[in-house]
Amino acid sequence: MYAALWRMLPGGPITKALIAAVLVVLVFLLLMEVVFPWVSSHMPYNDVAV
Repeated sequence: MYAALWRMLPGGPITKALIAAVLVVLVFLLLMEVVFPWVSSHMPYNDVAV
């Protein structure tokens, strides 16, 4: 799978590495800013009553 993604990226090896690094950072930021907060609000440990 990673080889197929690598072949789809344009440019030479350095350009591909830079594009892949940017994509990894974008996916990480999307997860941290959108996905994980949404999932956290639906988890049962937020309903704590003492």
